[in-house]
Amino acid sequence: MSALDQHQRLVRALLAQFLIQDPSARLIQTHISSVILAGDKAYKLKKPVDFGFLNFTDRAQRRHFCHEEIRLNQALSDGLYLHVADISGSVDAPSFGAEGDVIESAIVMHRFADGARLDEVLAHEGLALEQMDELAIRLADFHAHAPRVEANSTLGEPATLYFPMAQNFEQIRPLLASEDVVSHAQLERLRLWTEARYAQLQALLAARKHEGFVRELHGDMHLGNMARVDGKIIIFDAIEFNDSFRWIDVMSELAFLLMDLQDRGLPAHANRLLNHYLEISGDYPGLELLRFYQTYRAMVRAKVALLGVAFGGSDEQIAAARAQYARYANLAESYSQAAPTQLIITHGFSASGKSLAAQILAESLGLIRIRADIERQRLYPERGEAGVNSGRYSPEATAQTYQRLLELAQGVLKSGWGVILDATYLKIATRTPVLEMANRLGVPYHIIDMHCPDELLRQRLLMRAKAGGDPSEATLEVLNAQQSSAEPLSDAEKPKALPLRCDTAVEGQIAALMGLLAPA
Repeated sequence: MSALDQHQRLVRALLAQFLIQDPSARLIQTHISSVILAGDKAYKLKKPVDFGFLNFTDRAQRRHFCHEEIRLNQALSDGLYLHVADISGSVDAPSFGAEGDVIESAIVMHRFADGARLDEVLAHEGLALEQMDELAIRLADFHAHAPRVEANSTLGEPATLYFPMAQNFEQIRPLLASEDVVSHAQLERLRLWTEARYAQLQALLAARKHEGFVRELHGDMHLGNMARVDGKIIIFDAIEFNDSFRWIDVMSELAFLLMDLQDRGLPAHANRLLNHYLEISGDYPGLELLRFYQTYRAMVRAKVALLGVAFGGSDEQIAAARAQYARYANLAESYSQAAPTQLIITHGFSASGKSLAAQILAESLGLIRIRADIERQRLYPERGEAGVNSGRYSPEATAQTYQRLLELAQGVLKSGWGVILDATYLKIATRTPVLEMANRLGVPYHIIDMHCPDELLRQRLLMRAKAGGDPSEATLEVLNAQQSSAEPLSDAEKPKALPLRCDTAVEGQIAALMGLLAPA
C-alpha cells in the first residue's frame, strides 16, 4: 500500500470517529493536505507527497512543518492556530494523544463559520471596496514589520527568485495534454517572456534585496486563505514548506492578491487595494516588478489547478481543472503585454472633490493615484510651525512636494502604469512641468478641472475638520490663500481640461468622460 493510500485510510478512520460525535463533520481535500472539520475545531494533516517544490514524504518532516505552519501563521491569523497533535495507534484505529508510537501529526485550529472565507463571501454577497482598505493596511503593516532576509543569504537573490518561475514551466509542461498544441505554445511564449524580463530586471531585483524589500512573508496571499472572523479579516495558510516561496519581495506577495482579485472579476478592488497599499508604504518603485510577479503568480495558480487532478479524477474534474488552468494562463499572458498609459492631474481648491474623483478614476482605469497630502506628510513627518506658509506648508515644502509628485509620476509612467496626480495644481509653475513630462514621454495628458461653489467648499472643510481622519489638513485659512493666489488654466491647458462639478454626483460625470479617458 502506498503512503498516500495509507494517508487516505487514516483520514477516513479519523473522520468516522468524529462523525460519531458530530454528524456534520466533513473532509476537505487539497493537493497537499486533508482537513477534517468537526465541532469547533479543524484538523489538518499533510499528505505524503513530493511535488518537487515541496516534499512531505517523510513523517518527521511532516511533523516539523506542522510546527512551522503554526509559527508562521501567528502574525496574521489572530489565534486561529492552536497546537500540533500527535496521532498514535494504526491507520484504521487512530487516536489523538494516546500511548504508543506516533504514526502521524495534525495541526489543530479553531474552526471559523462556514461561508466566512473571503472567496465564499464574494460568491454569496460580494466584497465592499472599502474592505480593500482594511486589507491594504493589514498587508502594509505586516510587510513593514516582517523579518528582513540576511544579506549573505541566497534567499532573495535574483537567481533564487527566478528559479521557481522557471521551474513552474517545467512542471506544467508534462501536466498539459500532449495534443493541446495551443496551450503548449502559450506556455512557451510565457516562458520566453519571463526569461527575457528577468534578464532586464536582475539589477533591480538585487537592489530590492539590498534595500530590505525581501522579507519572510505569507507566500500564498489570496482570498481563499482569508476569512472574516468577529468582524475582522484574518489571513491563514502561510507557506511553510519552501523557504524560497516565503522569503520574497513584498511586491511578489502583493502581486498574488491583486492577481487573485482580477481573476475573480474585481479589477476595481485590485486597483483600490494597490493604491492604498502604495499610499501607506510609499513603494512606488516596486511597480516596475509588479506585472513580472503577477505573471508568475498567475502561473502558480495555473499549475495548482492541474496538480489537483495530477493523480486522477472524474472527466468533469479534469475538464474543470483544464478550464481553470486556461483562465490563469490567459491572465498571465495579459500581464506580459504592454498596457497603454496616460497622465492626469486634478485642478481645484481644497474640498472641491478632487480626491474622490481621483480615486474613482484610479479604480476604473487602473491608474496609480499619487496624493500630494500624503507625500507632503511623508516628506515632512512633523508638521512644524502652524500656518499657511510655514512648516510643511512653507513655500519650500510645497515646491518640494510638487517636485516629489513629478518624480514619482515619471517613475510610475516609465514602469508602464498610468498616473493620476491628486493635488490642487493651482499654479501654472506646478502644472507646466507635468505637461512637459507628458509630452516628453509621449503619453496622453488630461486635467480634471473641479468646480465647486464657495459656500459648499467652506461647509465641506468645516465638516472634514470636525470628522477628522483625512490626510488633507486644509483649513478655511488655506482656502482663502488658495483663492487669492490661484492662476487659471492657460489657453494651452484648456483643451486638456475636463470639467467636473462637486454639487452633482461625480460618479455619473466621470462615467460620461470614460470614452475620453480610457486609453485605446
